[in-house]
Amino acid sequence: MNGDGVVIEFTLNGKQVRSPGSSARRVLDVLRHELGLTGTKDGCGVGECGACAILVDGEPRLSCLLPVAEVAGLTVTTIESTDDEAVERVRSAFLQEGAFQCGFCTPGMILVASRIPAGASDDEVRAAISGNLCRCSGYAGIIRAVRRAGAGDPDAPGEHGGSA
Repeated sequence: MNGDGVVIEFTLNGKQVRSPGSSARRVLDVLRHELGLTGTKDGCGVGECGACAILVDGEPRLSCLLPVAEVAGLTVTTIESTDDEAVERVRSAFLQEGAFQCGFCTPGMILVASRIPAGASDDEVRAAISGNLCRCSGYAGIIRAVRRAGAGDPDAPGEHGGSA
């Protein structure tokens, strides 16, 4: 083993994983470089962009700021998960609404958006995703997708129709 010689165990997308090494490693690095899950993006590295957002015990967290020791014994969900119905609903709504362009922000955006309560207003959606920066698509399609997913029927036409 390297680092401080610990083994961190946690549940990742429904499966138990063990990660040996320094307990101070960022969860982002463990996910991408050790476990090969590259859906979680390395954007700014300082918690400003939200591209690295994951869910820890169902709550959004920024994996670039999170030492792996802090997820010991917890459940981590990444964009690669197919076990979370809310994530699946938002993912489908993003596709239906064309709520992305380059896609770099999309994984973190979907995970954060999956925790927005159904029936949230546009302003509430904007506030909830304010920590996730999108530099190319704008937010109209993203807001429509979140509202569509919150309506419980990702295949229904969006409230404003079409895509942005």
